[in-house]
Amino acid sequence: MDNHLVTLAVLVALLPLAGALIAGLFGKKIGRRATHGVTIALVGGSFFLSCYLFAAIVLLGHPPIDAVLYHWVTTGAYQFNVAILLDHLSVTMLFVVSFVSFMVHIYTIGYMADDPGYERFFSYVSLFTFAMLILVLANNFLLLFFGWEGVGLVSYLLIGFWFKRDAAVDGGLKAFIANRVGDVGFVLAIAAVLAYFNSLDYHTVFAQVPTVLGKTMTLFPHVQVSVITVICVLLFIGAMAKSAQIPLHVWLPESMEGPTPISALIHAATMVTAGIYMVARMSPLFEYSPAALSLVLILGATTCLLMGFLAVVQQDIKRVIAYSTISQLGYMAVALGASAYDVAIFHLITHAFFKALLFLAAGSVIIALHHEQDMRKMGGLAPYMPITYLTFGIGALALAAIPPFAGFYSKEAIIEAVHFSTTPGAHYAYLCVLAGAFVTPLYIFRAFFLTFHGKKHYQGEVYESPWVVLFPLIALAIPSMMAGGMLIRPLLFATPRLLGASIFVLPQHDVLAAWALDFKGAETMALHASQTTAFWLAVMGVATAWIFNMARPEWTDHLKTRFAMLYRILIAKYGFDEFNQKVFVQGTRRLGEFFYKVCDLIIIDGVFVNGSGKFIRIFAQMSRHLQTGYIYHYALAMLLGLVILLGWFVLGF
Repeated sequence: MDNHLVTLAVLVALLPLAGALIAGLFGKKIGRRATHGVTIALVGGSFFLSCYLFAAIVLLGHPPIDAVLYHWVTTGAYQFNVAILLDHLSVTMLFVVSFVSFMVHIYTIGYMADDPGYERFFSYVSLFTFAMLILVLANNFLLLFFGWEGVGLVSYLLIGFWFKRDAAVDGGLKAFIANRVGDVGFVLAIAAVLAYFNSLDYHTVFAQVPTVLGKTMTLFPHVQVSVITVICVLLFIGAMAKSAQIPLHVWLPESMEGPTPISALIHAATMVTAGIYMVARMSPLFEYSPAALSLVLILGATTCLLMGFLAVVQQDIKRVIAYSTISQLGYMAVALGASAYDVAIFHLITHAFFKALLFLAAGSVIIALHHEQDMRKMGGLAPYMPITYLTFGIGALALAAIPPFAGFYSKEAIIEAVHFSTTPGAHYAYLCVLAGAFVTPLYIFRAFFLTFHGKKHYQGEVYESPWVVLFPLIALAIPSMMAGGMLIRPLLFATPRLLGASIFVLPQHDVLAAWALDFKGAETMALHASQTTAFWLAVMGVATAWIFNMARPEWTDHLKTRFAMLYRILIAKYGFDEFNQKVFVQGTRRLGEFFYKVCDLIIIDGVFVNGSGKFIRIFAQMSRHLQTGYIYHYALAMLLGLVILLGWFVLGF
């Protein structure tokens, strides 16, 4: 049975890779229909195999499998393997990633129908799915890093897919560079793990945590820091880039320059969730570092609130959803920092469904409006696009945490987890997530109303999207409505919990145990939502969005004038991009010019290269005067030399 499941797990990862190779190498020869047919069939096969693995491991209770496929590298005392881990967490992620990717592949047929890079796009998307699946299946840090870098590389290709557009090229480059910054921390963390644990296998490392707890390292003179804390902080630096936490979030809005299908895939279930998944997987390390947990909690809370504010002032429909993604990733990080890893994965799952739905619904609007993305040029589209309108509304309700939609349960779980947390910074985080409960419905329903309600501003003909676009919307709308209520008990309150032993929490950090005393079931939770502060904040957010964008739109202009400085700060995105441009881009350029002009031209060329030649020429010109050709000059030189030698001999002795 184990070998059977391992074979299926390998196929889950390799089928998208096969699709990527076929589409990339032979797509032009076999044609568009065959290209999308093959890639969709293979990714669909990966999804159905993931369902089987999920049923076997989670539902039927098969023990976790840790299988070595082959030995990768042997160096000295270390041996690195290509090995996979099938446990509750990995098969759950396989299911979510493969399902969303399957829907995105189908949707791509309609969205990219007129694009000349049709086959290349299918190849990239399948390759992107393969990299994420490898990341999820890895049982060691080295294979995890392989998938981690694969996701980063292919995201660069996808964001810059329309490479003739400068904005797309710049967006891809920004994503690549920002993730390399985070990867520095990630690589250092892996090096520290190898140095102190003598292994990169998860189980070996986690088993040795008690023996490393008391060890410290010297970061600065007379400053000793726990090894576990250093490793966890470095790991989180890697997660900050992948999961777009402040200040490494700047790349994610720029990823909107890529085609909408890949925006959905990146933002819903793959690249940005990799950091959240990694921290949850490393819970046996993070649980022993209160400092690292506080860092995760505070940065997540700050990201959650500040990025939500930015979404409120965006005019591009895709950028509203992009900043929403960053904000929701902040929510997940808050759950991680509160040691509620199960809750973070719960929100990751529900968010994957409704965020993919929102992106694909936005893409349906963009198709209908011939790639117009400015919401100010939309309006009144509901009668023309009823299915897109309905599915976008479902996604908005789920994101806004309106019961009984999926986002209500996972977001309420995060708020409750932080409420019961004793991690330093929990009070600050609680205020941020509560404020976010108001800001989230404000920005998403602002987008909803501006796009589908009011006066129609678009002058051209508008038609509903074809069924190849609408089918994924309907398929994603169903779990966006139902997944939260179905999963909350098995994920958070069952004995054992759905994620089982994949997650480790110290008893003093188990915030879910405190909440379990008050939990009466999903139905009761939805019916009693009116007794919670978060629910009324969400209702106020929806009402505020209606008032300021539909009932009294002139009030919005008044607020912009009244709070002009605050509005400029939000439009400038808190100055992160300007700071990066002036300090890192222009700063490094000026530093490069300094090294070129001073070090290269003056020191290397002027002194060492040209200077050495000039010195030899001058020395030769001076030396040739000694060669006169007269015998008496040479006799005089010999006599002087003899006198000097005799003088040295007499005086020296």
